[in-house]
Amino acid sequence: MLMTRPSGPLTRWIAGLTLSVGAVALFALLGAAGSPPPSAKAAAGLGPSEQQNYVARRISEIVAREHYRRAPLDDRLSSLILDRYLDAIDGSRSYFYASDIAEFEKYRYELDDAIKAGDVEPAFAIFRRFQERSRERIAYATSLLATKPDFDVDETFSFERDKEPWPASQNEMNELWRKRVKNDALSLMLAGKAWPEVVETLRKRYDRVGKRLDQSKSEDVFEAFMNAYVLSLDPHSNYFSPRNSEEYNIQMSLSYEGIGASLQLTDDYVTVIDVIAGGPAAVSGKLSSNDRITAVGEGKSGELTDVIGWRLDDVVQRIRGPGGTVVRLQVLPAGAAPGSAQRVVEFTRNRVSLEAQASQKSMRTVTRNGRDIKVGVITVPSFYQDYDASRAGAKDYRSTTRDVQRLIGELRKNGAQVLIMDLRANGGGYLPEAESLTGLFIDKGPVVQLRDTTGHIEVDDDPDPAQVYGGPLIVLVDRFSASASEIFSGAIQDYGRGIIVGQQTYGKGTVQNAHPLNYTIFGRKPDLGQLNVTIGKYYRVTGESTQDRGVIPDIPMPSLINANEVGESTRDRALPWDHIEPVSFQPAGDLKSDVARLAKLHEERTASSPEFKYVREDVAALDAARSQKTVSLSLKVREAERKRLESERLARENTLRVVQGKPPYKSLEEVKDDATAAILLEEASQIAADYAVLNASHQAAAPTQAHRIADPHDESRNADR
Repeated sequence: MLMTRPSGPLTRWIAGLTLSVGAVALFALLGAAGSPPPSAKAAAGLGPSEQQNYVARRISEIVAREHYRRAPLDDRLSSLILDRYLDAIDGSRSYFYASDIAEFEKYRYELDDAIKAGDVEPAFAIFRRFQERSRERIAYATSLLATKPDFDVDETFSFERDKEPWPASQNEMNELWRKRVKNDALSLMLAGKAWPEVVETLRKRYDRVGKRLDQSKSEDVFEAFMNAYVLSLDPHSNYFSPRNSEEYNIQMSLSYEGIGASLQLTDDYVTVIDVIAGGPAAVSGKLSSNDRITAVGEGKSGELTDVIGWRLDDVVQRIRGPGGTVVRLQVLPAGAAPGSAQRVVEFTRNRVSLEAQASQKSMRTVTRNGRDIKVGVITVPSFYQDYDASRAGAKDYRSTTRDVQRLIGELRKNGAQVLIMDLRANGGGYLPEAESLTGLFIDKGPVVQLRDTTGHIEVDDDPDPAQVYGGPLIVLVDRFSASASEIFSGAIQDYGRGIIVGQQTYGKGTVQNAHPLNYTIFGRKPDLGQLNVTIGKYYRVTGESTQDRGVIPDIPMPSLINANEVGESTRDRALPWDHIEPVSFQPAGDLKSDVARLAKLHEERTASSPEFKYVREDVAALDAARSQKTVSLSLKVREAERKRLESERLARENTLRVVQGKPPYKSLEEVKDDATAAILLEEASQIAADYAVLNASHQAAAPTQAHRIADPHDESRNADR
């Protein structure tokens, strides 16, 4: 999750986890999105605009002034930028020849000067060569489909090539692609397709890749290159094109103005994945999953523009618009063959809330000593806030803290005796939400420290000195819990307000400032996108940084996420861990003895647990799969390997099913749920129940020292929080 706007002496926005935008841009180029057929100019070759050259200069000025590293844009950085840009474009080293890379060496120590001068043509020259090589590869891949490969030959294909040299000759490149196409075909054969079906499927696939390559826009190339620049400084500085900036702002606010439909590109058709509850599409009932949008018209009488084969983001932009305006869609119903009768539906755009991405609650019941203990669970996917609505003075603006406060009240009314805050896969978000959410669980005090580029340290306190929930608390985390999640869980741990359970968190402890580039000292410019630049680091109240090391759980649990592949410690150019002086704060208590007792009960419970045996075996199987860097291209070998892996997994699943008193699966197609995630949540609930019992015994022994559960509807609490 990414921040979008700055506020305050340092910043009020924190970047969490995301794909590097360079990767995102190239993903869009190569098939994640589609657009109107390319113009003659685009077909002749993309080039930078004067606006993009201006933005490059602006970015270099901002980075030189604000980035935490204070690294000069010089020849050393230029070399890093070139390597990162080439990896962003051809990370699999399957398109460029070694001779191309040698030719690009002339740019190695020139990109710094090009950026500062506002002349990013070298990036476009490299990309135009990439387009040329890609067209060659697509044509060659398609030509190979004329002859069925010999699937009896036992040879291997290496699919992890990021450290391999670029092919030195056409023969070497062709051999690489022969195996690549053979592997594509083999995968379809294993799925039960006959060779004629394989040919048809792959020909269409390669054709779509080529078409979307030709639909590349200059802003895609520029965004990838600017990110090669800023990501050479640290993993969390990013440049967003105007369109991507809008997308991330939507994710931060969990709302946008449109019709409320999730879309994807399928075989050149923009297809409805689902409709969002409460949105105009859902309310009208006129749009259904798998419907295909073939044309879009503005207003009640605007011309319908055919959008088949367009980029997905271009179609989305046409469908979105200001609330209260009308958009018309021409729709091919789900399941109907192309050429069938279509219908035109009309929607009045409105504010759409992304409810599925907001905080949610559930209740679980655990039995202890013959008594039922109700465990409340609040899942927090991100730290969000509708900043625009808040700034406009809206009383009902959306935020993580407001939602969680409401959910705590609802759980309490339903008798919850202990609470789990599930922050697994929560990549962060809006820093003030992490601070105010922490404030729901502590009385008052500092929450986080921030140090900027100059060394200045700012201490941010709980913004509302009152406590909504004072009862026993478990915070469930994993390796994808990052940034604002780490601020919250670190503060809860430091204050002794809760017990952290799960996996060591990501370790993202840097602060980003957001620069909407359409604002300059000369007045408002056209929308030029947004730069998020790392300007500082944040620290726990103890002075320890979460950068690189993350938050260490009090009670660790196994995870399917490999910490050697995911986390700040695995990222290039990550800032190092360090510490500063602690600040004065008053812990709520010392939970060491409680943690020791709960950890012992957890270990005893899981040592012989069939569920945890399943989890450990699942982790081991996944680790074995991760260690594999090549695959056989023999149909018999692959079939045997697939049958073995499927048999082993089905056996694991059914062993678990028997333990749970459920009928065994007949095949893996019946497996729909993530059993490991459910088992870990169940064990967290068991730990929570133990904690509730332990807390009750503390309360009986010394009521004044036990945790209290405050009334979340207490009027002393700021209602507009």
